[in-house]
This record gives sequence, structure tokens and C-alpha cells, in this order.
Amino acid sequence: MTDKAQHRRRVGSVRPSHLMFTGGVGALVDLPNFAVLVRGIDDWHYDSFEWADLKEPRLLRAVNGLIADPYGPQVTQLRPAPWMDGTDSDPGGPAAKVGVPVLPFPQWLRCTACNDLGALDSKIFKFENTKPRRPDQARFFHESCTAKRKGKRPLAVAARFVLVCPAGHLDDFPYASFVHRGGPCTEVSHPRLQMLDHGGNQAANVKVKCVNCGKDRNIRDAMGQRGEITLPRCRGRHPHLSTFDPAGCKLRPKPLVIGASNQWFAQTLSVLAVPPTSGSALQGKVEQLWEHLRKAVLPEILDALWDLPQFKPLHQWTQAEVFEAISAHRASVDDAAAPKEAAAYPDLHSPEWEIFTSPQLPEPSEDFALNSVAVPPALSGAFSHIVQADRLREVRALIGFTRLDAPDPEDPTLVARAPLSRSRTPAWVPATEVRGEGIFLRVSEELVADWEQRVAGSAALAAHRDAYVEFRRNRYSGRVQDTDDPLRGWPGARYIALHTLSHLLIRAISLECGYSSASLSERIYAGRDGDRRTGILIYTAVPDAEGTLGGLVALAEPERFTRIVRRALRDAERCSSDPLCADRLPRPPHEDFLHGAACHVCLFVSETTCERGNRFLDRRFIVPVGNPDLVLLPDLK
Repeated sequence: MTDKAQHRRRVGSVRPSHLMFTGGVGALVDLPNFAVLVRGIDDWHYDSFEWADLKEPRLLRAVNGLIADPYGPQVTQLRPAPWMDGTDSDPGGPAAKVGVPVLPFPQWLRCTACNDLGALDSKIFKFENTKPRRPDQARFFHESCTAKRKGKRPLAVAARFVLVCPAGHLDDFPYASFVHRGGPCTEVSHPRLQMLDHGGNQAANVKVKCVNCGKDRNIRDAMGQRGEITLPRCRGRHPHLSTFDPAGCKLRPKPLVIGASNQWFAQTLSVLAVPPTSGSALQGKVEQLWEHLRKAVLPEILDALWDLPQFKPLHQWTQAEVFEAISAHRASVDDAAAPKEAAAYPDLHSPEWEIFTSPQLPEPSEDFALNSVAVPPALSGAFSHIVQADRLREVRALIGFTRLDAPDPEDPTLVARAPLSRSRTPAWVPATEVRGEGIFLRVSEELVADWEQRVAGSAALAAHRDAYVEFRRNRYSGRVQDTDDPLRGWPGARYIALHTLSHLLIRAISLECGYSSASLSERIYAGRDGDRRTGILIYTAVPDAEGTLGGLVALAEPERFTRIVRRALRDAERCSSDPLCADRLPRPPHEDFLHGAACHVCLFVSETTCERGNRFLDRRFIVPVGNPDLVLLPDLK
């Protein structure tokens, strides 16, 4: 078995959703015996098996709006991860060579027997992966180690530290330079190093020693603001692309443990595959014919062009409707070309809201099927519209990633986005699709509007607002300069109420529908600045729960849904962490968390379930756990 053949074998497996949330392009994935880095999409190969890209035009337009050059190449495909069935039955067959490519990283290893520390290119460590059915046993070992244990070649594990910078670069820790304080070893040109790791997650427990000259240094000297100035400038390295940034990098890197949660944050876009509404269908036709329609700056010009063959698809609408759509598209084009103070994510929720709240539901399809349900009389004051989503299809695309700081949910350019490929605009981006079911709830607009007026001047809402200002000021730890309005991106009181209600329902639903709460997801439709949206979609959106088993949509039936809502509200009134939970309010500057009366006992759900990472939650706005004037649903028992 040649080394090349071993390197082409599987070393592990992850779920498709893993590539979207925690282990996508550029991320470190911790395997049983070593860590790997997911390569850029230039190295993903699709030529040895049959595959089909994911068709979702609305998402593709949104991706191009964020990462493509408006006047250059465009992203043309949404591709699933390369995969081929057959590894279980024939682990040495063609399917075993199809997958997402990775490389060992960090590329410094430590022998677990003698503590020798060295880079992969030093040739002191060897790789073995001889059991196709046991990729978990793939490992590096120290071949020449004199401290062999029971005759077995000792395992070599990844050295624990890497360098990361706010621009998204990643590099190996400079152990040789670090232990010699920036200079060379006085004894040899290629010194032998050891890492003395005494366990734990503290840098104070790790010491690097040069065997040749005897110098040693504790890793704690590289930690913190004072320690970081001892490190070299960032080299602009993108190991997932095998490149260095041609523009260089002037930032100071930060040392991280390889398992640190802030070494990689996904930047994704997600849409539901909804059929076009009448308005969006017209807008789509205008976009297709824009090269011909851009000259129609007056209704008279459109009238002169109306009978041309290429305009026949527009005849299902009136000329007045078409000209209005032309004017709207012209305004959007001009707006896109104009310089902006801050970028914004595309609006992906509006078409979904229009479909869910339309008086006439669309015809069922393979990807989307809705069924309107009567609102139970006992809940008529709270909900104005309930829809069963018998079939849903969600498509999610990875457009990039950030390091150290998570992407801002309102401004996609505030945190530096690292690229997925070596080209400025890739021809495709990774994507996943999930089919499931859901329940859409439209909360009474009058109820929410009245509640917003009641809580507008409350101390509780003021505490949430002040905490958001403090959070925005502190969240980037000085690595990102944000001088904008401190309340920019504040979701508002309406969002907090709807989001809290959503979590309460998810927790109650999971006890009855057969899906765990981690198998459910939410989409909150909360309007701002005059937009009166007040909707919640709870749906299945993980591969393990794929399909339409009916257990979720069945709960929308009047009798069962009434019971679930009442149970959710009843459970919210008591928390085993009370009175600490019930009295909790964010109090900046000492407490800049973004939730009030909420905790893991009563409101928090899985990170993949919540669209805001368990922030903007407070059950005092839904049930009477304090001031009854703050309650959105006081009459439901």
C-alpha cells in the first residue's frame, strides 16, 4: 500500500449540515487522532460520480449579490458536498475516494511518548491509514521514538496552538522562533524541540523546550495583549487554499487552542423554496428582459415596445403593472450601484411572508405544500392565521467564513470574510437542502401593536436596549472598528416577544410531535420601521429529521394546538431557576448578555434551532413573571 493511496482514503465523516455550521471550508475538524483543515472548493472534485446542483434561483441571486462582482463573473451553481454511496459495502472501492478533501493542520505534531515536537516536513512523523473500514484509526506516529510503549509506535498528536488573525488568516504557531525569542538556535540550524504538556486547557501548563541549546519558554508568554506583541506579524496565510494573501497582512495574529470555538464562524444564506407570488413572478420576468426594458423610462416607450415578440411573456399583466415593476427594478439597480455606508443582507423573508399570509394558497408541489387551519376560538385573540406546511424545502449556501468574530447579523461586511476559493468570485458555492414540514403562525397585529405601545417606555425594554448597545460596543473586542449608530441592527421589542413565544412553543411541541427540539428550527418574521409582520415558522430542518412524517403539522389542528399553547404558557410561568431567572435583566456594563428572564431550564434551545443564538429572549414579555403590564398574552390560560 503506497503512501499516496493511503492519503486518498477516508479519515472521517461529517453530516452535510456540519459543513454549513461548524466544519466547512477553512475550518479545523478534530478527528480521533489528529486535526484536519477542510480545503477550499478549488480542490473539491466532482468528475468521478454523478451529481446534480441544487436549483434555487432566489438563493443564487442572493449569493451573487453578496460575493460576486456585479460587472464580472457570477456564481452559477449551488453544489452539494461530493459524496457517493457504497463505502459501507466496498470501503476500498470508488466511493471511498469521493469526499471533501482535507489536509492535516496544524502541521506541527507532538509525540505522546517522548514529547518531541516537529513539523510534518521534518520527516520525523509517519502516517498510517491501512484499514479502509476503520478511518477512525488513521493516525500519525513517531517512527524513531526511543520510548516505544509495548513495542507499539507511539501516537503523534497535533500540537495544540495555531495563529489566527481578524482578517481570516490561519497559520502554524512559530515554535522554533518563539522558544528562541525571535533568533536562531545557537547550537544547530535545525533544533530539536519538545513540548512539555502537563494537561488542562491553560497555556501555563505548556512549555516549549529546545533540546540542543536548553532554552525553554512557556506558551503563556504569547497569550493576552502583552504576549501577542512577542509574535511575528501575520503572514496572510490561507492554508485551506495553499496561498498567502498577495496584499499581505499587517495585523497581529492571536494564538488559539485548536479546539477553540471562535476559530471559525460560518457565513450562510438560507431560503425556503417558495413558489413566486404574482408580484415576484412579474419582477422575475422584468429581470430576465432587463436589457430590452431598461430603455422604457416612460409609459409611452413601453407602449411602443409592447407588441414585440420578446415581450409576450409580460402580457399576462397590464402595462401599468409592468411599468411599475420596471421602475422598481430600475430603482434597485441604481441603489445597488450607488455607494453605501454599510452593506446589508438581501431580504429573503419577504417572499416567504407573502406566501404564508396570502388569502389564496399556492398549488401544492413537491417542494412546497400549505394547508390553512382554522384558528381555535380560545386563541382567536392571539393568532389571526395558522397554516400547516405539509412540505417544505430549505436550501442553505455557505458564502464564506470569519475567524475570531462572528459575522454581524445585519452587516455582512463588518467582519472580514475569508474566501472559499482562490478566485475572487467562485463559479459555485457549497450548499445543502433539507425537506421537512412546519407550522406557520401569524400573531394578531393589533395585539402586538398595542403591546409595543405599553412596553415602549418600560424599564425592562430599556435594559434590553442598553445591553444591546453595550454588547455591540464590546463584542468585537477592539478587533473591528464599528462607529455606526450603536442601535443599528437592534431587532426591536416585537422581535423579542415573537422570538420568546417561538422558543416556548418549540419546547412544548418537541414533547408531543416526535421530533426533538434540536431537530426543529425557527424563522421569525418581525417587521420594523412600519412593517407590520408578526409571524413565526417552526419547521424541521436537519438531515436526521428529513421528510414529512406529519407529526409536526398534525399539532396545528385546533384542539391539539390549543393544548400546546396553554402548556407552553403554563410552563413559562415557572422555572426551577426562579427567582434568579425571573428577576434577571441585562444590566450593562457588568452584564452585557442579550436575554432577560430566560435560561437553559425554561427558554434556551439548541444553537442550530435558534436563529439568534439564544439571544433576545425574555419570558416576562409573554407571561406574568413580574410586571403584568408587560405581558403580551395576558388572557390566555
